[in-house]
Amino acid sequence: QVQLMESGGGLVQAGGSLRLSCAASGSIFSINEWGWYRKAPGKQRDLVAIITGGGTTNYADSVRGRFTVSRDNAKNTVYLQMNNLKPEDTAVYYCYADIIGSSPSLASFGSWGQGTQVTVSS
Repeated sequence: QVQLMESGGGLVQAGGSLRLSCAASGSIFSINEWGWYRKAPGKQRDLVAIITGGGTTNYADSVRGRFTVSRDNAKNTVYLQMNNLKPEDTAVYYCYADIIGSSPSLASFGSWGQGTQVTVSS
C-alpha cells in the first residue's frame, strides 16, 4: 500500500510563488520517476514537469523558466517550485510516482496524489 500526500497549494496573486510538495509513504523500494500534472476546469490533465531517477528534468513549454522540479530521494518526496505565477496556472495539481515496491515482489506500479488546488488571481 502506497500513498502520495500533496501539500503547498493555495491562493496567490499573479507574480507570486508557491512550492508544492508530494511525499510518498508505504511499501516503497525506490521511485524511478516523478511527475507533476495539472487539470484546469474544462480542460484535460496536462503534464507540467517530470524528474527522472537520475535527476533529469523536463518541463511543459508554458512553465519552463518559471517552475523548477526537484526531489529528495531520502524522503521519497518531490517538490515543484512555482515562480512568477500567472492566472492561467490556476488548476488542480497532481503528483505522480513511478514506484518499485518493496521486496520480495519489487513490483513496478504508478501512483497518483489526491491533488492540490492552486489559484492565481490577477
